Amino acid sequence: MENRKKRSLAYYMRMLHRDIGFFMIGFVCIYCLSGIVLVYRDTDFLKTEREIEKQLPPDIQESKLGMMLRLKNFQLEKTENGIVYFNLGQYNQETGIAKYTSKELPGWMNKLVGLHKITSGSPVHWVAVVFGVLLLFLAISSFWMIKSGTKVFRRSMIYVAVGVTAMLLVIVLM
Repeated sequence: MENRKKRSLAYYMRMLHRDIGFFMIGFVCIYCLSGIVLVYRDTDFLKTEREIEKQLPPDIQESKLGMMLRLKNFQLEKTENGIVYFNLGQYNQETGIAKYTSKELPGWMNKLVGLHKITSGSPVHWVAVVFGVLLLFLAISSFWMIKSGTKVFRRSMIYVAVGVTAMLLVIVLM
């Protein structure tokens, strides 16, 4: 018979925690950096200007123009000789051509920021689900990293309590 050493649950949890942790490094770094960029989405941080020309149906009502162009902070300025002027550009009511300036992140960075906006209809929604499940596993498996009853474990539980309390405060104060 084989003389195999019986491994404990703690052994397997530590092993999985280590392996999944190293696997997740790339995910976490990219997600964190794109999240930081996303925090400043209301500024021009890292954005470049792009001239856009869009063909729309002619004679769109001025009140619906911003919705048709899908522009945030759309503000009408004036209408003269069949041309509607707005804060980012203009729309020719006769031809239906809208010309405006848009500030956008570079294409590759826009894709990274899109990771935070994935919905269930997205073909890569499973990436966000797997990412969330693996992060949850890393958080829970941390309890098996240190033997319970030790001074280090008690200190770790204090950090857990402080972390949970801090997040609850952030949620309440939002």
